[in-house]
Parts: sequence; C-alpha cells; structure tokens
Amino acid sequence: MMFSLKRFPILLWVMVLSVRAEFSQDILPILSDTCFVCHGPDEAARKSGLRLDTEEGAFGKSKSGAPAIVAGDLEASELIRRILSTEPDEVMPPPDALRQLSDEQKTALQRWVKEGAGWGTHWAYEKPSLPALPRLTNIAGIARNAIDHFVFSRLEKEGLIPSQEANKEALIRRVTLDLLGLPPTLSEIESLLADDSIGAYEAVVDRLLRSPHYGERWAWDWLDAARYADTNGFQGDPSRTMWPWRDWVVRAFNANMPYDQFTIEQLAGDLLPEATRDQILASGFNRNHMHNGEGGRISEETRVENVFDRAETTGTIWLGATFNCCRCHDHKFDPISQKDYFSFYDFFNQTSEDGRGRGGGQAPPVLDISTPEEELRIAETDAKRLAIAHDVEVFEWKKFPRPEGTLLGESAAKDLPGNLPRYIGLTEPSKRGVDALLESVGYFKGKDDTYAGLLDQLLKAVRARDTAATNITRVMIMDTVKEQRTTFILNKGAYDKPTEIQVVAALPESLSGVVANGKRQNRLDLARWLVSKENPLTARVSVNRYWQAFFGGGLVKSVEDFGRQGAKPSHPDLLDWLAVTFMESGWDVKALHKQIVMSDTYRQSSKVAASLVERDPENRLLARGPRFRLPSWMLRDVALAASGLMHDPLGGPPMKPYQLDGIWEEATFGKKRYEQDKGEAIYRRSLYIFWRRIVGPTMFFDNSARQTCTVKKFRTNTPLHALTTLNDVTYVEAARVLGQRVLLEESTDEARLDRLFCLATSRGITAEERAVLLKRLDLLKHDFADHPDQATALIRVGDSEPNSSLEPVDLAAWASLASLVLNLDEALTKE
Repeated sequence: MMFSLKRFPILLWVMVLSVRAEFSQDILPILSDTCFVCHGPDEAARKSGLRLDTEEGAFGKSKSGAPAIVAGDLEASELIRRILSTEPDEVMPPPDALRQLSDEQKTALQRWVKEGAGWGTHWAYEKPSLPALPRLTNIAGIARNAIDHFVFSRLEKEGLIPSQEANKEALIRRVTLDLLGLPPTLSEIESLLADDSIGAYEAVVDRLLRSPHYGERWAWDWLDAARYADTNGFQGDPSRTMWPWRDWVVRAFNANMPYDQFTIEQLAGDLLPEATRDQILASGFNRNHMHNGEGGRISEETRVENVFDRAETTGTIWLGATFNCCRCHDHKFDPISQKDYFSFYDFFNQTSEDGRGRGGGQAPPVLDISTPEEELRIAETDAKRLAIAHDVEVFEWKKFPRPEGTLLGESAAKDLPGNLPRYIGLTEPSKRGVDALLESVGYFKGKDDTYAGLLDQLLKAVRARDTAATNITRVMIMDTVKEQRTTFILNKGAYDKPTEIQVVAALPESLSGVVANGKRQNRLDLARWLVSKENPLTARVSVNRYWQAFFGGGLVKSVEDFGRQGAKPSHPDLLDWLAVTFMESGWDVKALHKQIVMSDTYRQSSKVAASLVERDPENRLLARGPRFRLPSWMLRDVALAASGLMHDPLGGPPMKPYQLDGIWEEATFGKKRYEQDKGEAIYRRSLYIFWRRIVGPTMFFDNSARQTCTVKKFRTNTPLHALTTLNDVTYVEAARVLGQRVLLEESTDEARLDRLFCLATSRGITAEERAVLLKRLDLLKHDFADHPDQATALIRVGDSEPNSSLEPVDLAAWASLASLVLNLDEALTKE
C-alpha cells in the first residue's frame, strides 16, 4: 500500500507545524522507548542492521535500501513511512510489540523530520551550563532566590500561582525534620513564634546546619546508597565491623566536607598521597557489599560478584547509570557496551580481596583501628596465656626429661601417637594453637590428669586471647595489588567464562572523558574525573537526590536512572542551575541545602485544593509545599524525641533495641540468636541500630534491604505501618513516657493535653480538637478504672520503669491518648 501524507489528519498537521521539536527532550525518549530494543546499542539484538541510536545509523540506509531518515523530507524517510503504515508486515513497531507509538509520538517524529531532523545527544550527557534566571511577570514579588525563578516561571506558563507560605509552626517542623530527622523542641518553636524579625527563619536554618544531628540525618540516605549493614549476608550472615566507616560519614557531613572530597576519599582514599587513617577508612565504602563466604562457595565467583557490585554501585550513585544491564550484553537503550562495562569494572578489579570466606565477617584487606580498651584486653589475655605456657614448659621438663639445651622433641615426647610429637615435641607451649591443645588434652586426660589440667588451662587462655584479638575493631577497606590483574570480558557475566577480549580501566566511550594520559588508570583517576567539570552527570545526579529528600521526588523522577529510559526532568534549567552552582560553590552540600530550604518554593503551604490535586497529583509542578509520610526510621526517632526517651550520643558500635522473638533464629536456622541490649542504648537513634543483612530491623517497614545500592525512596501506607506505630514496643513505651512527661510537667488536663499535642505535631491545639481529645481521655480513665489489670500491663511495656508517684489508671489513660496523637496523620507526615 502506498504511503501518502494526505491520509494524515489535518489536526495533527497543525500540531506538526506549530511547535518545534527538541531532539534530546522530545525525540530521543520516543526512539529509546519504542525502537531501541530492536534498533539500539545492543548489536546482538539489533534487527535488519538498522541503528537508530546513532546519527550515522539513523541517517544511513535501511535494509530496503531507502534512507531511514531524510532531513526535511517526510516522503523519502523510511522511518516515517513505516510508523504510519497500516500493513501488518510493514508497520513499525510491529503489531505484537509491547510498546506502540501514540498519535502524539508519531506527530512529534514527523515534526522533527520536517524541521530538518536535527541530531544531538541525550540531555544528561551534555555538560550543564548555567542558565539565565527566567523573568517573572505575575508573581515576581515573592521569588526569594533563583530556585523560585525557575519554578514560578513554569507555574506562570501553566496558568498557576504558588501557594502561600506555610505558617511558622509548620515551617519549623518541616525544616527541622528535613535537616535533622528530628522534631523541633517546644522552646525552639516558642522562640520562632516570638521572633518577628526578617532573619528569624534563616537563623533557625543556620542553627540546624550547625547541629551534630545534621550528619546523622544525612548519613541515613548515604548508608542506603552505600548498602551499609553490620553483617555479610547470605546463609551464615557473619557479623562485620563497619560502624567506624558509618561514623566517618556522619563526621564528614557535620564538617561539611566538600562533595568532591567526599567522593574521592570513599572511592580512592587509600590511593591518596600520604593517605591518613581517616582517608583509608573512608575507602571502606567499596567494601560495604554483601560477601558470600558459605562453605563450598567458589571464592573467585564471590570475588567477581563483589567487583560487579562496586562498579554498579559507583555507576548508580555518581552517574545515574544502569550498569548492571551490561554485564552480559551491550546496553539495549544507553550507549554503554559490554566492553565499556568491563573497562569500568577493571577500576575495581585490582584490590587484594580474594573472595574467600573467613571465620568472621572481616575479609582482608582490613584496617586495624583498635581502641585502647581492646588493646588492653589483648595484652591482659596474652600475658595470662604466656604465664600458663611457662608453667606447662616447666612441667614438661620433668615429664619429658632430656639433656640441657636439647629440644623437647628429642625426649620421650617423640614417641607419642598421632600428631602429638609435632604438636608437643616440636612446638613450644607459647606457640601451640587450639587444635594442638585439644588433641593433647584429650590424650592425656585419665593418663596424667595434672598435665592434662595444665594443658586445658593453656587451651582456655589461648581461646581467650584469640577471642580478644578477633573482637578488636577492624574495618574492611580497599587496597591495590602489586601486580595488576588482567581483566577480560566475561561471557554473559559468568566468572568462569572469560572471553579472549582483554580490557583495561577506562570510562564509557559515550561519556568521552579522559581520566589521565601516559599511565594505567586507577580508582583515584576515576574518582577525580567523576567530580570534574568534564563529567556531565555527577553534579546533576547528586543535586537531584538531595531534591528528592526535601520534596519527596527528584526533578528527574527516576533518580537512579539518568539514561535514555529515565524520566525527563520536570524543570531542566533548574536542574542544570543547581548542578553548576553546586560545583562552583566548591561542592558545598550545606550551602545547597540552605539554598533549597530558604526558597519560597520549599516554604509553601502544603494545603491544596482538590482541583490542583487532580491536575498535578504528584506535585511535579511544585505549586505547593512538600507533604508526605515520614520514613519509618524517622518515625521511630520522632517518637523517642517527643517522649524524652532518646539517648543521643554520636557514633559507636551498633545497638540492638526491641525486636520480636525468633526473627533471627528463623532466618538463620537457629544459629543466630537476638540478644536485646539494655539501658540507654536501646533508645539511641535509628542510625545506630544493628542491621542484619538477611533480615533487617523489623521496625523499618519501608526501607531498602541494604543488600544492594538503593537511591530511590519508596513510601508505604499499608496496615503494617499502622500495626507498627500502634503496637511495637518502642512506640507503646514512647507513648507511655510521653504521657508520663506531661503528667509530671503540667498540673491540669487542659495544659497537659496542649503540651502533648504540641510535642507530637509541633503546633498548638485548637479548641475543637481539645474538646474531642479531653472527651476521649475521660472515656479512657473510666475504662482503665474498670480494668486496672490492663492499666498495669500497659504501663509496664518496655524496659523503662513507670513513675511510681503516678496512679496506674491515670498513666495508662494518658499513654493511650499519647499513642492516639502520635498516630494522627499530621504526626506521621511532613506537612
């Protein structure tokens, strides 16, 4: 059937001629989404030899001999003929393809060809430049900073106006939760309400940025991305000591370490000239991956998978690239080949880690950062071991007599059975290990109980010394082998199927970056390039994740994917402005955060009309303030802080708070038993909770599993959420202590309720709310008076002791009311 433009609808032709198509924003996403599976970068999957992902392929001849695209000529363009064909054997995409072109997409492709088929690269691979601030007409007066110019300009085009500024109570709660992960105190709220100066809000922001809790809040997101946990994962799931690296991250955020330095030290701190201990410790970032050390596991397979993880984590965090697609084949959508993948892999293939399992979770290379207490414990246990070894040696001179100056092996000890001549005759007592002593004790028990007893004492002393040595703080880090490994492309990513194609460390060709000249490249070269202005991705990807943290979603919705299949930015000029100014500021993270929270865009009220929700349900246009459910880790911290239970020293080993019985045992076939900590430790921030890789902390119902790199946040509103915040021991105890707090701090029910409500929501209670809750309180008091046993049971939940001066019925009633308020929607939500 002949193709004719006459059959194309007139209305669509009007659209073709009215708006000029932009290749990177309008055309490339269409080609990527519907065409690249068969006509893209993956040579093995390519049909008919036609490529539409490169300019040469798109403007070359198709299989039929006709040009795929002829600039300015719709009739001569095979691409246009195929997408408009009604013949099943000709139309593209084929009728059975999962993705089909819409009429609007066909229109856009025709408009593009008609206008000259201008080519370009994917927007994310173009270096960002500093765009001019848009001029505002209708709403110029309320733009506080550059962010507002970009956002409000878009709103003007959409015929919308920004929401009014949130009230002071909502604003201080929002910004304190965002910057610290904690609610504001009552005194902080009162101070802001009493301050009518122009700089009152900015003073709050500056105070929060100086807080040591700032680093704890922002470390959480980084730990999700870095796949941090306190165990290796897999069936045995042995513990590892990585918490000193976690504390390094907190210190780095609090010190406002420039993001480029933050990047370089984590990817290659060990390679820096005269690297400090802290810089070497920072390189533990790339040892946070899971490690399969199960019995029978092939160590080389584990090692290769660990290198995969390092390469892919780096690609996700700094490049927003889906590198894992390329282990087995060329990427189907993005210009990253399998050769590119393994060249990138080679950067991380040069560490001495051998993939072997160890008795614990500390696979070399490791950094010894023993504490003085740990070193003292080793010295004490070793001194005791040596003292007993001396007693054994004295006894053996009598038991196995021989001439002065001769070895024990020249005595009757040489005639002992089994391994004993070697274990005893040829090894000094001070050098004997567990196996030698076990066999020795077993043989001499019943034959010479005095000797067996001495050997048993030595065995116990050796075990005590070994335990002390094993428990010293060692952190897995990176290093570099003396002789470089050769890296080959692996067939389908299989560790034991190398091809003959050897590669060396290099960046993907599509990024056209050159890390250095004249020498073999290493991780330090890579890290420096990642934060250089030659790299178009790192600054964009990083500011986008920070935007997600404040607004609930990134300017690019697919925060993990800046490739051709990723989402287009909602405000591309704003994204580039933020990226460029971030770099020009010296990669100043706190300055970026301040810029965001000082904007009028951020300070808008989250109250919204139904018509705006219908038009923009996800708030992509930013015509209102952010409002979304707090993450589970922050909900726990908020409850502890509001109640006054929180114990908040910075850093240190992880702790184990309340957890349901049997969770670890079931996941580890009974081999691991959860032993809850006691005292103040269980009330520390969520950041410090022990994270078992195969079964994470049960109270975190919406968090990544920390098994692989995760940068995209997800929220849930399932029954599990409510069951946790209503029934988990932490929340029940926090509610009881909150009730106890207001009972002791105020003398009337009205004043107590006002204080409780403000502690939970950061705002004053209304008269109507007060009346409803006081009525509820009265019902609770009567109910518990009729069931005093239930009151007693409720106030005994948790390890902290209830105040003995309070009546159990009153305390139980206020505990229940506090639980109700802590579970109000606005208490669980960032308004």
